[in-house]
Amino acid sequence: MEVLAGIRPIHQLARRLDPRCLAVLQHRSALIRREQARSASPSLARLHRNSIVRSVRACEVAPGIYEASAVVVDDVRARAVAVRLERSKQVWRVTEFMVG
Repeated sequence: MEVLAGIRPIHQLARRLDPRCLAVLQHRSALIRREQARSASPSLARLHRNSIVRSVRACEVAPGIYEASAVVVDDVRARAVAVRLERSKQVWRVTEFMVG
């Protein structure tokens, strides 16, 4: 959420995201930045700001693979976040990532 808000550089997450998830997150972040530059909407400027995780659910779907969902509330709205984490070579990596 901090990457989407523009307050955390995406390269800080690069080691934990697989290349496809990283590209999707970069693209969505760029679209948000572009729309904010074109619009003077106060609610758009607050999008993804001050995010608070309200609830988290996780389950193991296979050995070394977990799926988790969360409800995240920011200044503008509540949204669902879903991730799939897979362990390989003793490192956990996000292989699926969706923000509602």
